[in-house]
Amino acid sequence: MDRKSPLLLLDLDGVLNPFAAPVCPDGHLERVLFEGEEPVRYCPEHGDWIRELAAAGELWWATAWGNYANELYLPCLGLGPLPYVEFPPVPFDPELKVPAVDLVAGERPVAWIDDNHTAAGLRWAAARPAPTLLVSIDPAIGWTRLDVDRVLTWAQDPYGDA
Repeated sequence: MDRKSPLLLLDLDGVLNPFAAPVCPDGHLERVLFEGEEPVRYCPEHGDWIRELAAAGELWWATAWGNYANELYLPCLGLGPLPYVEFPPVPFDPELKVPAVDLVAGERPVAWIDDNHTAAGLRWAAARPAPTLLVSIDPAIGWTRLDVDRVLTWAQDPYGDA
């Protein structure tokens, strides 16, 4: 079996930006990034977590923000750009993330961090021959250190050889 390095996919809204929290969570800040819209939440500590993921595999955005995640969000964390999965124009049905993710993933092991793993995404993950980890995030809480550690542990041995 050809062993490929893992692809790590990171959503933004609901994961890094816990938009469903009734108030801005501890450790997070708010900034208006889109004129006339609600402030976006970000946690400066997430910059270090993103660096850790990028060192463990090939890290890509899997967010409807597309390149706006690089242009507007990552500077809040002091980070440079990441490649991103091309999704249909917003608004789109979340089920449509799956074909785009599949195209980028190919036969590689994938860890996908998202707050909305759809039925299509669950079926896709279950049917893949390559190792696949779906990490579901509560959009009222957002990404936690436990989520990061789960992905880092998985990325060390996605094929389960250890």
